[in-house]
Amino acid sequence: MLVLASVLAACASRPVGVLVPSGTAGGASEVDLLVATTRAPSTEPGVLFSGERANELSLTEIVVSIPPAKNREVGQVQWPKKLPANPEREFSTVSVTPLKGDNDAQSWLKGNLPKSRRVLIFVHGFNNRYEDAVYRYAQIVHDSGTDVAPVIFTWPSRASVFDYNYDKESTNYSRDALEDLLRRASRDPKVGEITVMAHSMGSWVTVEALRQMAIRDGRITPKITDVILASPDLDVDVFGKQIQAMGTARPKFTLFVSRDDRALNLSRRISGNIDRLGQIDPTVEPYRTQLEQAGITVLDLTALKGGDKLNHGKFAESPEVVQLLGNRLIAGQTVTDSDVGLGERVGAVALGTAQTVGSAASIAVSTPIMIFDPRTRANYGNQVRRLGQSVENTVGSTVAP
Repeated sequence: MLVLASVLAACASRPVGVLVPSGTAGGASEVDLLVATTRAPSTEPGVLFSGERANELSLTEIVVSIPPAKNREVGQVQWPKKLPANPEREFSTVSVTPLKGDNDAQSWLKGNLPKSRRVLIFVHGFNNRYEDAVYRYAQIVHDSGTDVAPVIFTWPSRASVFDYNYDKESTNYSRDALEDLLRRASRDPKVGEITVMAHSMGSWVTVEALRQMAIRDGRITPKITDVILASPDLDVDVFGKQIQAMGTARPKFTLFVSRDDRALNLSRRISGNIDRLGQIDPTVEPYRTQLEQAGITVLDLTALKGGDKLNHGKFAESPEVVQLLGNRLIAGQTVTDSDVGLGERVGAVALGTAQTVGSAASIAVSTPIMIFDPRTRANYGNQVRRLGQSVENTVGSTVAP
């Protein structure tokens, strides 16, 4: 409760209405976002949309200014201390333009689609205001340096830790709209590939929308090539059924998990004490085999330290993870154990905590990001055997007369 109180206090200290345009500064960067939402409009200036539900999807173009590199830290959203924002040192809103219909959306896409022709659609998590989602996504796009047209889907969250059930039902309310957004994006001939990235409870609406598409259309559109789920607040049993419903021709899935995620610990307790997907240990059964059979890659961030007291936002706050997102994952590239050293690979087999002696200790080094993919798991046996032989030889030479 103390941790939750501190989080609430931090949010309460932010000024309301940061989406009132306040310009940019020399040396600042700008991120041009297409924001799709099922939230109801707000009458408060600079808030734009509330946490209540709308009958139809609204589209808005929002340009966000990011302070010059010398005045900020990668992975952080520097919220204005007061309004108007100081764009030299704080995030600020440059412009807000409501869009009407497909024609406006296609015009935005034409002006923002890069040579890669890739679109990145982000879905935020539980306890997020509209402006929280917009500024966080602008930070991810900027810090990752990814070459995409950035679209965000924001669903009605009341942004309160006491409205968990309302937020969960809001994701159910919004899954048809997200499915429609994905289908419309994939039908545009200018779009080459689509990556979908979701955080926390946003993973539920994302996976549900994909499941519905597979059932409705007989498949998920091939343009959706990659799905990244960060700290997914998903019942592991339900996720298994959702994946099955998508069939074998589904996108490539990558999970970010962390066993010290305190937000998911709470979710687990209020959800029948069933493991949440974002806090599983991918090295233990039955998850190890199930992940391998499904061809799902897992990046374990448990050892990674971040500024989030709940350990729930490591994917966006860690410079290492944000760089990995931009350089590899969002672009649809595979990240395997071949991208890291033997020490990390052996540590990823859960030997990072094993006590070894002598020179063998240098092999079992645990690193902050551990990668688990089918190719890595196929190599585990040989690696473990080599480590075991090294330990045996070391022990033998130590006790020999």
